[in-house]
Amino acid sequence: MLAVAPATSVLFVLQATKQSCHNFTARARGEYIFAAQIFERMTNTQSRIIADRLHLPLKPVENTLALLAEGATIPFIARYRKEATGSLDEVQIADIQKENKRLDELEKRREAILHSIEEQGQLSDELRRRIEAAFDINELEDLYLPYKRKRKTRASAAREKGLEPLAQAIFNQNDHRVERLASPFLTDEVPSVEEALQGARDIIAEWINEDERARQITRYAFAKDAVIRSKVAKGKEPEGDKYRDYFDWQEPLKKCPSHRLLAMRRAEEEGILRLFIQPDEEALLARLERHFLKSDGPASQQVKAALHDGYERLLAPSIETEFRQSSKEAADKEAIEVFATNLRQLLLAPPLGERRVMGIDPGFRTGCKVVCLDAAGDLLYNDTIYPNPPQSDEFMAKKTVQTLVEKYAIDAIAVGNGTAGRETMDLLHSIPFERSVQVFSVNEAGASIYSASEAGREEFPKHDLTVRGAVSIGRRLVDPLAELVKIDPKSIGVGQYQHDVNQPLLKEMLDRVVESCVNSVGINLNTASKHLLTHVSGLGPALAQNIVAYRAENGPFRSRKSLRKVPRLGDKAFEQSAGFLRIREGEHLLDNTAVHPESYPVVEQMAKDLGCTVEALLQKAELRKQIDLRRYVTEKTGLPTLQDILKELDKPGLDPRGQARAFEFDRSIKSIEDLRIGMRLPGIVNNITNFGAFVDIGIKQSGLVHISQIADRFVKNPADVLSLNQEVMAKVVDIDLARGRVQLSLKE
Repeated sequence: MLAVAPATSVLFVLQATKQSCHNFTARARGEYIFAAQIFERMTNTQSRIIADRLHLPLKPVENTLALLAEGATIPFIARYRKEATGSLDEVQIADIQKENKRLDELEKRREAILHSIEEQGQLSDELRRRIEAAFDINELEDLYLPYKRKRKTRASAAREKGLEPLAQAIFNQNDHRVERLASPFLTDEVPSVEEALQGARDIIAEWINEDERARQITRYAFAKDAVIRSKVAKGKEPEGDKYRDYFDWQEPLKKCPSHRLLAMRRAEEEGILRLFIQPDEEALLARLERHFLKSDGPASQQVKAALHDGYERLLAPSIETEFRQSSKEAADKEAIEVFATNLRQLLLAPPLGERRVMGIDPGFRTGCKVVCLDAAGDLLYNDTIYPNPPQSDEFMAKKTVQTLVEKYAIDAIAVGNGTAGRETMDLLHSIPFERSVQVFSVNEAGASIYSASEAGREEFPKHDLTVRGAVSIGRRLVDPLAELVKIDPKSIGVGQYQHDVNQPLLKEMLDRVVESCVNSVGINLNTASKHLLTHVSGLGPALAQNIVAYRAENGPFRSRKSLRKVPRLGDKAFEQSAGFLRIREGEHLLDNTAVHPESYPVVEQMAKDLGCTVEALLQKAELRKQIDLRRYVTEKTGLPTLQDILKELDKPGLDPRGQARAFEFDRSIKSIEDLRIGMRLPGIVNNITNFGAFVDIGIKQSGLVHISQIADRFVKNPADVLSLNQEVMAKVVDIDLARGRVQLSLKE
């Protein structure tokens, strides 16, 4: 196998070569063909590895990699290139992309290793072959370890004293006269036989640590039966009371759930706990001895001593570090997936739709900030009321709200669920409005982040943070997705240990969730903010800003094709984005559907064959039932795409999220002091973890439903049973007033 740059780098060279060779001279053509052959060879190899690892057919993997290399986005590939991918979903496509990136990084590391060993003049053909055949990072690093440039070690110091031949003679275990073997190596630097033997053992210990087989044996033992133990650091008991369960804890590493591992890791970072990951050392050392010891003679005893020293000082810490990292990566992955699942459900929460809304950011001392928004979410008016202590001016607060509801024809009121939220809700329920007004409790997590953000300042430069927060609360009711995309997902308040996991991986996953949600819903091109447009397939911040600027200067878009007039929005961006953008009452009826413009001719041909217009085809189900999709299959358009088109014609422009509806808590419960064990209360699931779920029952503290209390049957994953914003009836099973904790059960 030829060692080459990662596939993505080769693709870049390939594209650059092609672009620079307009006339394709013989030499240029040769360079291009050579680059193309390398790219094909590498992608074929990587495609097979990816297909095997992900248990996917080879051809869809190859096609997906080609589409990704061309700049296609995951939502676009999943929605509009099903023929090429065999209808792979977004998760599978993302896994292919991730695995391809891993292999690219592995290839870069392989190149660096080959270059390093070659510079040392120690790269044999056999070693090169083994390095090029390695597709596991641990295997690759094991091969490189003996050649890795090191700081000064005990072994290197012994080598400088000339003791390596002695170490080799002892390691061979052919001559057991170890003192006689050591005598010729005595010098001013090595004045005694014992010092010579110690130096030889140091070298042997390093050899054993660098031995592939020894590392494989040790790695297998860790994977099979390693135990994670935690001990409280001396004198840290009072400071670490919240980690008391882990002051003296141990369990098999492979059974340790992610939330527990992350909690213990956090405690270790805070200096509260000390963590250890250890296998059955007695059994492991016995196996290593069988591998390295040839007899029971004095030379073998020297090797045994070196083995034990090397294991304790080098090998075990090295492999423990590997398993610390791999277990952390696994825990991170699980926690990130929990966060991503919650975020998706939160972003796809049903919107109220384009209504006139009053947003209220409740408070006590500073009052409740009130804003009135029109159906487009624009701010019409803002004020402050003081119905809660210490002012307790309920009369004026009610009068103000009544007046504003009538003046601005308010349809719904959104109240933040934070401090004073419950009291403010009670006040609103007591107001006799003259028009029908729904009152909603809205999750306000992250509203303060938006208030202080650049996006908030840009939208409302003349208003303070409190007004921006109330606007955000009101808009969340109208369209949660459109508002929440303006906030860093980590600030939204769902998930577990989001600050302890790998931050780049968390950001990558959450960005992908936001992108997926935005594109699955479809965006109104004429009302979407630049923040929302940024997440549309193929756009990004610059093009989103250009679209908003073009819209402000030229008025609403009348058709999707007019997008091409937006500065710097080229054919590729149009292809990737157009299907996810909607235009209501536009020039072409299909512009308000998920049918991609490239498929308009197909729909028009269907209407023509039925002797009707596209409008009639959209309106009459009996016409659509007459369509024989097989008549429209072409090399480019297959049945999967045609089936998607027909589904879209059945529900053009339909928002898949449904519509928000009001929820009411038990009005007799206002604080944790009002709770009694055995009470059954209505609640809303507001967070899901892998150890249970949190339920808002209308008080400051959300109650925890442990995984064992979710159902009368065994539940492996809370997300299999519950979803964010789900309405439940919860039973109070425990109340801890001192720590402000409530335990709930959903069992019958």
